[in-house]
Amino acid sequence: MDVHKNKQYVGGWFCGGFEPSAYKTDDFEVCYKKHSKGEFWDKHYHAIATEINYLIRGKMTIQGKLLESGDCFVIHPKEIADPVFLDDCELIVIKTPSIIGDKYIVE
Repeated sequence: MDVHKNKQYVGGWFCGGFEPSAYKTDDFEVCYKKHSKGEFWDKHYHAIATEINYLIRGKMTIQGKLLESGDCFVIHPKEIADPVFLDDCELIVIKTPSIIGDKYIVE
């Protein structure tokens, strides 16, 4: 068993093809993410990766759809993610595959 304490994971990402990582793999990425109510988040898309999200806590909208605690949503390649955080939110995010730089900001 490996135990990772006091690691500074970038943006909550703790598994994937990057460092530091609790488990390094190019197959997928995993993140525990917190967003504050009203936090600005760039509209973006991934050209290759699929992003699977589980909203643990809070309310948000994305692509005009209201999401609440317990909802799971999948953003497919080239779909635009345009989140608006209506509450403080906590999410688990899985992105597959793990490709550094596969995030494109939409102006």
